Amino acid sequence: MAGITRGVCAVEGTRTSGAGSAARTAGRAGRSAAVSAAAPGGVAGESRRPGPLIVTEDLALLDDLLRLCAAAGVEPEVHHIVPERRGSWTDPPLVLVGDDAAARCRAAARRPGVVLVGRERDDPGVWRLAVEVGAECVLRLPEAESVLVDRIADAAEGVGRQALTVGVVGGRGGAGASTLACGLALAAARTGRRTLLVDGDPLGGGLDVLLGGEREDGRRWPDFAASKGRLAGGALEESLPAVRGVRVLSWGREPAAPVPPEAVRSVLAAARRRGGVVVVDLPRGTDEAATEALAQLDLGLLVVPGELRAVAAAHRVASALGLVVRDLRAVVRGPYAAGLDELWVADALRLPLAGELPYDPGIVADQDAGVPPGAEPRGALGRFCDAFWDRALAPGGAA
Repeated sequence: MAGITRGVCAVEGTRTSGAGSAARTAGRAGRSAAVSAAAPGGVAGESRRPGPLIVTEDLALLDDLLRLCAAAGVEPEVHHIVPERRGSWTDPPLVLVGDDAAARCRAAARRPGVVLVGRERDDPGVWRLAVEVGAECVLRLPEAESVLVDRIADAAEGVGRQALTVGVVGGRGGAGASTLACGLALAAARTGRRTLLVDGDPLGGGLDVLLGGEREDGRRWPDFAASKGRLAGGALEESLPAVRGVRVLSWGREPAAPVPPEAVRSVLAAARRRGGVVVVDLPRGTDEAATEALAQLDLGLLVVPGELRAVAAAHRVASALGLVVRDLRAVVRGPYAAGLDELWVADALRLPLAGELPYDPGIVADQDAGVPPGAEPRGALGRFCDAFWDRALAPGGAA
């Protein structure tokens, strides 16, 4: 027993030998393998965050738990008994108790976020132990590895309400979808909310360029092309360029290679877990990657100029989007052709009207001067976007 105790303490940083060296070696190997497998492009492994408390002296179980913590991008604290230091039991976001250590945790203070972890499938006494330590659930390895990685990452990130995710699509080419997406992102950032602007159109000119942040350091879509599974939301956010309070995920200057739908799913899921607002500028086509992004929207905005040909084109786009987007609404942009107004256009498309976007001739001049669209809250676009968030983010709001 003394050898096992020394091995566990070795992971905590105590100088030992023998079993302790073996535990350190196994722990390092497990962590390295997990980071390599779980973080294509190095994203999930870039930022280490405080992780769970692990209580066990089963070296095989400990090695697995260290590997799963590494996959979640966190650094755990390890003990073989309930730690006596004040806050060591109650402060960590999650406590993982090995079934070998459950009996030693009976007297610990009750707290949420305790998970009993083990390997024995046929041990009927494990449920009694779970009740005695106040565990929320019992997870068996290796079957529950993916579930446990998610629990560890969620606890470390402090997952609460997911981000309100709004997608913007042009009813026809040149409708102004990218302009509106930038304006919405800048307006959301003005409210102090965490804001991420995602460029979902590989054939566009790049939203980082539109915002004036093309020279900012940070990752672009090609860096995430190999991503699968879960990405750490905090590491994703920190890896992206920041422009005027907005984190921007755009395309590089090289020819855009397709990003697999699995990568789109991983990136947007990580972004949404961070909370705040996510604005996605999307192409009119619905390939697999775009469909994956559309499926994660809370609200879709179809930007339609007030002219008959634009309405006809937007009708076809709306038919395709309506198969995926749960809540699709029209944003109608002036000036209008004779006999048309925003209500007529929305009615023709059979879509709820999200609002009328007034014609703003100053946007082109602002862009020539290096001012992103919507950066000026007193302009027509800025006022529209501020009013949109006032409604959408209010309790029981439009979104």
